[in-house]
Amino acid sequence: MVTSVERAFESKDTRLAMLQVLADNSFDSVLVTDATVQGKILYANKAFKTLTGHNPLDVIGKTPRILQGVGTDKKVIDRLAVALKTGKKFQGKAINYKKDGTPFIMYWRVVPIKVGKRIEAWVAIQREGSSMAPSPFHVL
Repeated sequence: MVTSVERAFESKDTRLAMLQVLADNSFDSVLVTDATVQGKILYANKAFKTLTGHNPLDVIGKTPRILQGVGTDKKVIDRLAVALKTGKKFQGKAINYKKDGTPFIMYWRVVPIKVGKRIEAWVAIQREGSSMAPSPFHVL
């Protein structure tokens, strides 16, 4: 299937450059992890630092578990683990922790990056929320 992006930008290099600009300049945090069980971080954008206080270059090779702490709901993390094992999309809300230990509510959506049927990596789009605000996501 040819997408509108493929039609607009025939060169793969141009499409890749466009996606890089989109991720780098998003107001939402974008985190890419590898497809291994550990889920090591391959990429974090500038908004990730704004959201978490972690420098994007410092988290490469670590796992997103660096954001979890005592208040992180294990049930939500278990749902995420099931989604990752089964190759399904995930969205959730949980208490995570900034680099300085400050708790915050994070909404996030995780989707697989596939080449054919094989999952090559996962991308997470994250944003800070309030306990009073409605979820910005619809149920998948």
